[in-house]
Amino acid sequence: MDRVKQRCHKRREEAEIEVTPFMNLMIVLVPVLLLSLVFTHTTVIDLNFPAGDSAGEPDPDLVHLEVVVREDGLTVADGRGGAIKTLPTVDGAYDYDALSLVMQELKRRMPEKRDITILLEEETDYQTLVSVMDRVRSYRTVQYLEMVEAELFPVISLGDTPKAAPSVAHADASRPKPLPRETGERT
Repeated sequence: MDRVKQRCHKRREEAEIEVTPFMNLMIVLVPVLLLSLVFTHTTVIDLNFPAGDSAGEPDPDLVHLEVVVREDGLTVADGRGGAIKTLPTVDGAYDYDALSLVMQELKRRMPEKRDITILLEEETDYQTLVSVMDRVRSYRTVQYLEMVEAELFPVISLGDTPKAAPSVAHADASRPKPLPRETGERT
């Protein structure tokens, strides 16, 4: 009888739930799930669209003036690929007077603008660089019956001209020629 009581007593004991393996699983799973979570990134892209037909003056901080010195002439550009004025060489020489007039007009439109970039080809000689810098930095004018140097763009940066895209003829020359077709019949 005692044995029957012991069996019943064993069955009535409450079973304990072992939670340690479950806690170990959670400790491993939580960091793994957090690390595999994809976070959303918000990116703001600053776009400067052309003004179009608007009559407003350009913002001097957004315009990056460039003078590109090439063998065939000078190009005054806005830094975003748009040419403001192209000055071809005249009798093999650069037109520095026209460059000075273009710089004066740009200074009238943007009086607060002080910086400009001069982009040179590799083979540009030193005298050309100095002459362009002189015309971009200042110009001679008469004020109060005196000849003075008026400031244009005194903060000058130098750089290399961007490589020009290859022409169609040059691109065709680099393309491999097709093999000649066989002219015999096969039997």
